[in-house]
Amino acid sequence: MSTLSAANTGTANASADFLPLQGTDYVEFYVGNAKQAAHFYKSAFGFQSVAYAGPETGIKDKVSYVVRQNKLTFVFTTALYPDHVIAQHVQLHGDGVRVLALRVGDATSAWNETVSRGGVSCMEPTTLTDKSGEVVISGIHTYGDTLHLFIERENYKGVFMPGYREWKTIYNAPSTGLLYVDHCVGNVGWHQMDRWVRFYEDVMGFRNILSFDDKDISTEYSALMSKVMSNGNGYVKFPINEPAEGKKKSQVEEYLEFYRGEGVQHVALATHNIVETVTQLRDRGVEFLQVPTSYYDDLLNRVGTIDEDVQPLKELGILVDRDEEGYLLQIFTKPVEDRPTLFFEIIQRKGAQSFGKGNFKALFEAIEREQSARGNL
Repeated sequence: MSTLSAANTGTANASADFLPLQGTDYVEFYVGNAKQAAHFYKSAFGFQSVAYAGPETGIKDKVSYVVRQNKLTFVFTTALYPDHVIAQHVQLHGDGVRVLALRVGDATSAWNETVSRGGVSCMEPTTLTDKSGEVVISGIHTYGDTLHLFIERENYKGVFMPGYREWKTIYNAPSTGLLYVDHCVGNVGWHQMDRWVRFYEDVMGFRNILSFDDKDISTEYSALMSKVMSNGNGYVKFPINEPAEGKKKSQVEEYLEFYRGEGVQHVALATHNIVETVTQLRDRGVEFLQVPTSYYDDLLNRVGTIDEDVQPLKELGILVDRDEEGYLLQIFTKPVEDRPTLFFEIIQRKGAQSFGKGNFKALFEAIEREQSARGNL
């Protein structure tokens, strides 16, 4: 059964938080062609050009393009040589998320606190400087090949961080209204969810604020289990999924097979107007999962009164769910890579702090239809 605690409201005692996080600083993707990836996210999702690093800035073995929309910053990085670790990452996993960077006030303290509690270091505190100031970075490993970097940038006034230069382009598509990372979901292997729940509890001081078992998240054919981890102030939330037994292959199993291991399944992006945002994304070529129109026949009986007209939600395929705090609207893209791995969620919260439990069956059946079309169910 699902459980919901008061921590879900983000009211945990921040004074006792040994790892105070200010939110997501950026998400970095390792990709096969960073220039083209950046153009896709600008054109389709409405990001703007921000910064660039590569041979022209003194970095000889890789290139990175930084794009931004409101408080969302994505970095796309590609190796310039086939034997580079980044190229090997892309060969194994395909394009995907490598770094979930978290904003902190003290990156040295963040590293000391997490490593002393059992975190495995991937970068000791390192200070980068240029004429615009300094950025301190440190980091630890998490599930699969994913990293958490701690970014301290209060003393930096530059465009992104030292080593990057401003990237100006004539073409910048208008914003689609995406605001910030609401949450980021990781897929882990069989019987590994509780291990990573303990990691986030013990190493990073997170709390398990919501749990779903295979009775909550299942269809006729497949199932999974999930636990939502939140930091003390509620700014950072990481649901962790693992497969559960079912008649056929679950979406998590499909991900693990094609990603060749554990990793980030999807990033949920917040908006203040999901109808406008999804309309623009759809018109720019972003493809979304669709649920049967019968989902909307008794929608208001299920979720109560909402501010939005049902017809646009039905036309776009936007789902609605309610908890004791309010309601939310959400929709999921199809995978944005050729491998059926990474996708995005667009979410608008109207008070609700949960994750759409009432939509799980309709959503997962939609995913299964896509799996079946790929021959992977």
